[in-house]
Amino acid sequence: MWLLRDELFHPFGDDRACSGSDQRLPGTISAGGTRIPADASDVHYYVHNGSAALTFESGLLADYLRSAGLVPRDGELFAETYGTKGVAGEGFALPAGLCGTALRDPVFTYRTVNGVGVTVERSPLFGDSLRFPARAVITYPVG
Repeated sequence: MWLLRDELFHPFGDDRACSGSDQRLPGTISAGGTRIPADASDVHYYVHNGSAALTFESGLLADYLRSAGLVPRDGELFAETYGTKGVAGEGFALPAGLCGTALRDPVFTYRTVNGVGVTVERSPLFGDSLRFPARAVITYPVG
């Protein structure tokens, strides 16, 4: 009886899943075909109607962005050809249904590549680097 009750509090018995998710993501999460960094912490996801929203914190985000094809191997992380700079807030709030920690100022939103959208926290002191560790919000189709 207790196991069934636990299932009610966390979708699918997965503490990373946000309330209302209609699909469980695997233990090793791949966002758009690329595994999230091995050091990812504070991981949360929301899956609804074939779309996933994922948030996590990592010190290895630069490698993830390059592996996912959002930034070329030798490209600048925040070149305007890849996306836009912004300030966290209403425009950069967590997607509907996604639980977890909100993004901190400043942020950079990458253009969607193969249905994968990514917003990351930039360093408030050094404009050409990521916060350490940095939080990311990733949206992508599943299935």
